[in-house]
Amino acid sequence: MKDYAEIRRSVESKYDSLLSPFACKNSDAVRSGETADEIRPPFSIDRDRIMYSGAYKRLAGKTQVIYFSSLLDEQITNRIVHIQYVAQVARTIGKSLSLNQDLIEAAALGHDLGHTPFGHDGEKYLDRLCRAAGIGGFSHNVHSLYIVEKQSYKGKGMNLTLQTKDAIVSHNGEINEDKLYPDRSKTEKDLMKYLNRETVFGDDDRPMTLEGCVIRMSDTIAYIGTDIEDAIRLNLISRSDIPSNVSVVLGKNNSSIIDTLVKDIIVNSWDKDRLEFSERTADALRELKSFNYRAIYLNEKLKPERKKIEKGFEILFNTFLEDIESDNRSSDIFRHFLDSKNTDYISGTKSAEKVRDFIATMTDRYFKYQLEKITIPLIDF
Repeated sequence: MKDYAEIRRSVESKYDSLLSPFACKNSDAVRSGETADEIRPPFSIDRDRIMYSGAYKRLAGKTQVIYFSSLLDEQITNRIVHIQYVAQVARTIGKSLSLNQDLIEAAALGHDLGHTPFGHDGEKYLDRLCRAAGIGGFSHNVHSLYIVEKQSYKGKGMNLTLQTKDAIVSHNGEINEDKLYPDRSKTEKDLMKYLNRETVFGDDDRPMTLEGCVIRMSDTIAYIGTDIEDAIRLNLISRSDIPSNVSVVLGKNNSSIIDTLVKDIIVNSWDKDRLEFSERTADALRELKSFNYRAIYLNEKLKPERKKIEKGFEILFNTFLEDIESDNRSSDIFRHFLDSKNTDYISGTKSAEKVRDFIATMTDRYFKYQLEKITIPLIDF
């Protein structure tokens, strides 16, 4: 009778034989300090560790892009819905190009674990506070790597494979790219340099696998149309505002935009060790990104909300920093965060870094709860 190890090797060998020569094979997976002794392939193990983490579960309560304090519309995209969209788009592309579906799914589910509450606005405000505190900048893709490597599971980390960690930190879909080549020379050392927060992830820092390239392109494909649908639903823009030279190429709704972009990238990347859009589609996508930035992300109607959120970040950061430095054990930064961390995290992490990590974990609702608790103290009757 075969044991688990034999079955696993047989399954991996069969699966690897079906993949493109440009794909990352299961047998290529690199993980430190563990010996595989179960039936799951390595990237499926990564996926499961991500899915069962607290960081993953909290994404359901975090803003994707658009936040209104008065908003009670559960059809507006939140962060975990965006992640599912990225996974769906990436799996479609990966399956068509015979790439490793397990690696794609793990990276897609983990790519935004490090996002703050209130989307990119929250990221910007936390970055500013971190720099002022002398602990380097804050970017959600680097913080996603930090979570899986050092912070999750009470400070032990998830011990994911090198390829999944690389796809997570290299996923930034904000970068404008017509073509994307994997950088197969990257090593664990290249990833770890970002964790000191002094080395900034650059636009030319490419994923090490073609699957990582799929995640980066899929991030853009997944958000570009859904942001438009959310903005239309909230009356920030109308469908007729979309530039006609863009809509004639990509379409006017999320479904047609995704369909066009996915088909275009599959056709133009077929049997190549790179991903690329056609020139016509790439030009239209670049212009659509510019439109979204002007019409949605910088929309004047969102200004009052941004000011409130920015002030809230300042209050929480300064309050929790003071609580740590005064050893205020009744503070929720101890009760809800630090008291569950291991001694290595407690002794090896600066006070301001602990505050950064605590705030970055927060859902929108928990952020508002903490802010109200500080600014509107309860009165004993």
